[in-house]
Amino acid sequence: MKRQRFRRTPQRLAIMKFLDNHPSHPSAEDVYDAVKKQFATLFLATVYNTLEALRERGEIVEVGFDPAKKRFDTVTVSHHHLICLGCKKILDIPEKFNPVLTGDEKKGFRVIRSRVEFYGLCPQCQSQSPQT
Repeated sequence: MKRQRFRRTPQRLAIMKFLDNHPSHPSAEDVYDAVKKQFATLFLATVYNTLEALRERGEIVEVGFDPAKKRFDTVTVSHHHLICLGCKKILDIPEKFNPVLTGDEKKGFRVIRSRVEFYGLCPQCQSQSPQT
């Protein structure tokens, strides 16, 4: 399948600029809400299409655990995440954290890249919820 040419329209450039300036793993809706202030005629479909095109080009990666609300990351090198189950915040863990699999654990796979996600509660959500 031939990849379509990615036209860099003012709206798409604004979406890309937003992503570059907001490394907080925004959702399509977050991007839309921010860029809509600059482009009143922006459609949510334009944001989704732009994000999908950037993902296909390898310029962003999809992260997160909620299939109903995809989140995006401009850091495309292998790294891991801490994900808060309370507020849904996603934080990067540096690449130097490297889980190692033994030969038996690999089960014959040649590992190309990995992504580990740790789920829990961030300090703010811990302070708001009763301890169990």
